[in-house]
Amino acid sequence: QVLLAESGGGLVQAGGSLRLSCTTSGLAFAAKAMVWFRQAPGKEREGVSCISQGSRAAYYADSVRGRFTISRHDAKNTLYLQMDSLKPEDTAIYICAAAAGCAGIPPSEVINYWGQGTQVTVSS
Repeated sequence: QVLLAESGGGLVQAGGSLRLSCTTSGLAFAAKAMVWFRQAPGKEREGVSCISQGSRAAYYADSVRGRFTISRHDAKNTLYLQMDSLKPEDTAIYICAAAAGCAGIPPSEVINYWGQGTQVTVSS
């Protein structure tokens, strides 16, 4: 059984930082591109960032580029998202996902596995 479990969400003031983690099991982690999505209330799910196998490439949505950093630790089967200079509009449920690859941020339709998500709330 494949499991993806996010952690690290919480409440933070605007300008603050959070580091999200996504621990996985039952997944050939190193062979997968890993993706962060987010979904805010009343909005469609949005791709935030993708990191390719071997950390060879990383891609970011325009809304987070320069503020968020995606990384992975293949020996720990874990994906990370360092979020700095947070804004109220970053408030959402953040969801990690696995895909076959990324040349850009892949659409939801090609995602193989999803986590349940962790809530991030940024107060103004």
